[in-house]
Amino acid sequence: MARTASGRRSTGDDSQVALQFRTVHGYRRAYRAAGEGSAIVLIHGIGDSSATWNPLIAQLARSHRVIAPDLLGHGASDRPRADYSVAAYANGVRDLLGVLGIERVTLVGHSFGGGVAMQFAYQYPERVDRLVLVSTGGVGPQVTPVLRGVSLPGAALLLSLLGLPGTDVPVRAVVALLRLFDTSLGRDAPELMGLVEALPDVRARAAFIRALRSVVDWRGQVVTMLDRCYLALGMPTLLVWGDRDGVLPVSHAFTVHEAMPGSRLEIFAGAGHFPFHTDPARFLSLVEDFIGTTAPASWSIDQWRRLLRAGRPGHNAHLDTVERRYREASERSAT
Repeated sequence: MARTASGRRSTGDDSQVALQFRTVHGYRRAYRAAGEGSAIVLIHGIGDSSATWNPLIAQLARSHRVIAPDLLGHGASDRPRADYSVAAYANGVRDLLGVLGIERVTLVGHSFGGGVAMQFAYQYPERVDRLVLVSTGGVGPQVTPVLRGVSLPGAALLLSLLGLPGTDVPVRAVVALLRLFDTSLGRDAPELMGLVEALPDVRARAAFIRALRSVVDWRGQVVTMLDRCYLALGMPTLLVWGDRDGVLPVSHAFTVHEAMPGSRLEIFAGAGHFPFHTDPARFLSLVEDFIGTTAPASWSIDQWRRLLRAGRPGHNAHLDTVERRYREASERSAT
């Protein structure tokens, strides 16, 4: 299988899907769209953009309507001084879908985008057919020390210094060493360098840091989806992770799989934080098979109320174990 210029494997169809724009609440929102049929929404991670999905969009669009937004503050979307929390992003995805006239979707979210997808499913379960969570955030406190450091005061100045002429030389030297010694972060070096290069100005860096601080502080991730996973009972869910993920550890995959009974779990051997870049053909096959072999979620307000009142019916004990592990990990990270 051939590789693209960025080093990721090619699916054989890397045609670029052009950006489109809509204004929502006075802000310009960029997105890529292709195809017809049942809708799939691809949500990128923090600091990234819809371009991360470009090698996959054309093939998914053969049988689906595919929408890949640039989240507010990212890519070609506007970067206002605004709310960049996970809940606000879920609302933003809802509003863009409303403008486009799309009622129900299969959500595919990567990293921070996985947290947005899960939040969307929590806030608007009647609009979600399925969930695909890829190296998703919001499972445990553990996260790469790089992001913990960027959440600290003064990070904006550091990021601005990285944009000065000549400063990329030592950064690339460090990246080369990480790859030479086959570290987990080294496996994602091209993508991570791309995230830094995608912060060209003060507004872009401010939006990135504001979004990061909504979910990460110096101790690690500060949000969790584990306390509400039970409300997704009956929603088809596919979990995808790389076993060499240096950003969010693969142990989180098993934690969220345990917290969401009935979910499917696929581990990509040798992959880092971007398994859909490492092996896009396998990723496409998994997503298409998952959609083809599962019925869209059926949701009712009565069912939601019963689940909420019962408080995780039928699996309290096992979720108590998961949450205990989460608390213990949080306490360890704080010491």
